[in-house]
Amino acid sequence: MQHHDHDHPEGLASDIGTLLKRRRALLWLAGTASVVSAPLLACGGGHGDSASSSSSSSSKSGPLSSSGSASSTCAVIPEETAGPFPGDGSNSTESGVANALMLAGIDRSDIRSSFGGATGVATGMALTVTLTLVNTNTNCTDLSGYAIYLWHCDGAGRYSMYSPGVTDENYLRGLQVTDSKGQVTFTTVFPGCYPGRMPHMHFEVYRNLATATGATNKIRTSQLAFPVATCQEVYATSGYSASVANLARISFATDNVFSDGTSLQVASVTGSTSAGYAAALTIGVAV
Repeated sequence: MQHHDHDHPEGLASDIGTLLKRRRALLWLAGTASVVSAPLLACGGGHGDSASSSSSSSSKSGPLSSSGSASSTCAVIPEETAGPFPGDGSNSTESGVANALMLAGIDRSDIRSSFGGATGVATGMALTVTLTLVNTNTNCTDLSGYAIYLWHCDGAGRYSMYSPGVTDENYLRGLQVTDSKGQVTFTTVFPGCYPGRMPHMHFEVYRNLATATGATNKIRTSQLAFPVATCQEVYATSGYSASVANLARISFATDNVFSDGTSLQVASVTGSTSAGYAAALTIGVAV
């Protein structure tokens, strides 16, 4: 079953001890056929939405290669909560239903700025994110023509459209169609660490661009994590001061989404604070 994304520090403390994590494992070895409205508070002040998980949800054992070809294990990426700030039409803000997917201009690779009349720009460490979509039903061959919606918080831990101070913005949200290699690449900034969660990004997978209009059409929801050492490097730079303390109080073992394993969700990261970073993750889906 998918996890609940408790973004409230007190809620996390009280709920994490009782959170029951279940996942149905579906492993494919190489060569072997084997919305609910959420309280809309500031980051660190709301509970995540709940949605039903797919029956093809996998265990988190064994990484996928970042190239999109099958490694020793080819597995479906775990289904996770979209959290309380998806902007995919599954919940509302004070202004009404929040659906960035219906805005002209959402189909874009550089997601640092707002669009559709909004003018804000997210600041932070430069980061490119390459996602490779593969089909676990065919030994992790690349999937072209699918749409991936990516969103995450800014360096201060705020989600556009929802968090105080950025409710009129829609930056750090974007949609792209996978190319012939099953890949999309987003230009963005490294997300901050807010209380109660390890640094992460959210994404949803849709069968094509035409169906990427709302959460009811998605075929997978999951989250991407980052190596702790990379987070520490980034948070030592200007603009991430709050993230230093927040990261020190959380770990993958105590995070209520990643505590059951991260091998399919931690991106491979290269780069430096002087040149910026590049992250890559292979996303396995069963289609």
